[in-house]
Amino acid sequence: MSFGKNLQFLRRMHNGMTQEELAEKMDVSRQAISRWELDETYPEMGKVLELCRFFSCSMDELVRGDMLACDGPYSNIRTESVPPFSYVQYAVVSADPESDAITRMERLARAQGVDKPEIIGWDFPFVSQEQVNVFHMHGYAAAWILPEGVGLPEGLAVHRQECQKYAVITICSPFNDPFRTIPNAYKTLMAYMQVNGMAHLDEKEKNIIGCYEKEYERDGETYMDIYIAVK
Repeated sequence: MSFGKNLQFLRRMHNGMTQEELAEKMDVSRQAISRWELDETYPEMGKVLELCRFFSCSMDELVRGDMLACDGPYSNIRTESVPPFSYVQYAVVSADPESDAITRMERLARAQGVDKPEIIGWDFPFVSQEQVNVFHMHGYAAAWILPEGVGLPEGLAVHRQECQKYAVITICSPFNDPFRTIPNAYKTLMAYMQVNGMAHLDEKEKNIIGCYEKEYERDGETYMDIYIAVK
């Protein structure tokens, strides 16, 4: 990717910063920013260093890197305060753990009279190398966000999460090319956090889900939101 594309990506990641706003920060004209982003001209070394400091990136990343542009299937990168919620979860290690865990939660919800449950999921890391390398298994956890007043069978542990801020990205049609689209979405979201000075909040620091995915349908399209907890 070119320097100009990288600069455009970083500017847009910085809370939707305009060319005019970046020009003011760099003490240059808007036309200069436009020419840089079109790769028509290049800034002097001093300005390159200023850009690196401002966007919290290295010179190698800015000049030679391959930063993802926020377009294509990705949209609406944002920070969001997720309200408190209660949930039950199920983790499984298998060859197809996502389907196994999500199906288990959907069945539980239907048994309690909820036809369209809100399900979230995340990778379950406690898998041995033998399970991964020999049996091609991995882990996944799914959680059902409980509606108010729903009853549950005895013996199920209910977890509670208080209000938490997350960095979020939306993917349209995530399963058209999932092994490229979903990992790239995480990479784009991490770049957004880096540019805006956000640190990932480890779930060990606070009783929260550190990272999760939520799939849903809207207007006949499949979407996925990816959430990463931030401090």
